[in-house]
Amino acid sequence: MTELELLAQHVSEGLAAPQKALSPAWFYDDEGSRLFQQIMALPEYYLTRAEHALLEARGDELAALIDPAGQPLDLVELGSGDGSKMLGLLRRLRARNAGTVYRPVDLSEHALTELARRFGEQLPELALAPVRGDYFNAWPPAGAGRRQVALYMGSNLGNQDQPGALSLLRRIRGRLRPGDALVLGLDMVKDPRVILAAYHDSQGVTARFNLNLLARLNRELGMDFALDRFAHYACYNPLDGAARSFLVSTLTQEVHSSHLGRSFHFAAGETIYTEQSQKYTPALVQALAAESGFEPAGLLLDEAGWYGLAFWRVAN
Repeated sequence: MTELELLAQHVSEGLAAPQKALSPAWFYDDEGSRLFQQIMALPEYYLTRAEHALLEARGDELAALIDPAGQPLDLVELGSGDGSKMLGLLRRLRARNAGTVYRPVDLSEHALTELARRFGEQLPELALAPVRGDYFNAWPPAGAGRRQVALYMGSNLGNQDQPGALSLLRRIRGRLRPGDALVLGLDMVKDPRVILAAYHDSQGVTARFNLNLLARLNRELGMDFALDRFAHYACYNPLDGAARSFLVSTLTQEVHSSHLGRSFHFAAGETIYTEQSQKYTPALVQALAAESGFEPAGLLLDEAGWYGLAFWRVAN
């Protein structure tokens, strides 16, 4: 299927479900990527800063886990964005191993263009091979005699519920060979007020990011969403450790798609479930590794315990 066909199928199914839902994977068109860059700079959005600080503070430890023996190495980052937070780690890995190749995979051409510009200016000696597309359709083949280490950062795994996370991790495991590894960036359980503020910022950037998904559907599927008739809503449930985002229809309305040839009814107050962001405990991280076929080999936490980098091996 083409990307447009996949989007059309997803929207047809998601907006016809009893609980309307759209995957956060479709947030990241070029405008969505630009808005997410703004989100990462917000004072409430601690995740990117915490991950970046952890990569800087414990980057040597992580580099030693990733590349203990100087074997030719392919780093496959799934959903790389502009790659800015990876510069420090990649400098360390390049210093350890001149055979390191960075293979960022992302749907956004804008993000990959910015990544190539940044790395060309700041780390030109690193071999860079960007790939545009879906993680699994575009996963670069492993070269003979080269290890692959997949990077799934930004707490992106948290966008999945437990069954979805296990399914995704097993698919990643299926792409890796014995001796390969996975690095996961994971947001850890903390004060619920801190978590909620990250998804409902005072400047309304997160709201614009959420609503941009409807603008994308208008453009690509010929839909007629009136963005001022929907509102962003976020919540956090400490009982299951999940932050969730929705778009709320503010009145009863019909939305039509010329591409799909159908309309969708929205009652006043009805929601579209657009994103989950799971928060993790160390015990849950260990359980996910075991259930998805990995061998947990390290969990690096920042000083506050807010954020973690899990390193999992594929056993020989």
